[in-house]
Amino acid sequence: MQFPHTPLPAQLPLFEVFMAQPMPTTIKEVLETPWSAEPEVFSELSLRGAAENCLNLLAPMLRELSEQQHARWLTLIAPPPSLTQSWLRDAGLNRERILLLQPNGNKSALQLTCEALRLGRSHTVVSWINPLNGAARQQLISAARAGNGQSLNIRLG
Repeated sequence: MQFPHTPLPAQLPLFEVFMAQPMPTTIKEVLETPWSAEPEVFSELSLRGAAENCLNLLAPMLRELSEQQHARWLTLIAPPPSLTQSWLRDAGLNRERILLLQPNGNKSALQLTCEALRLGRSHTVVSWINPLNGAARQQLISAARAGNGQSLNIRLG
């Protein structure tokens, strides 16, 4: 028995989007094209799966952030319970450059993250805030700009 062969659609539409935009034709056009000098201060990462697997995916990124030659801290706010001091050590993170903070009854994770960002004592503040709505995202962006730092929110699902 034969099944009818249905050809897959070509990938051309993806490239047509890029081709429809005018491309600079001279070096002068390239050099005169405006460039956004303002760096992104907020990023969000969404991971799904077993907590242990998600932490294993995060380990290299957090290790690199903890090893930056900065006078400022890598701050982790409201991490999952499985992210412990022993996990930090086993993952090879520089624990001398990390602040690990948990929210308490006085401050939520969002408030604590905004405060850590605004103070400017951390090059990167990693938070685990879920859900994160648009207003909260804007608060994190404003706080990161005020403290000249980076905000990374991680959503585990």
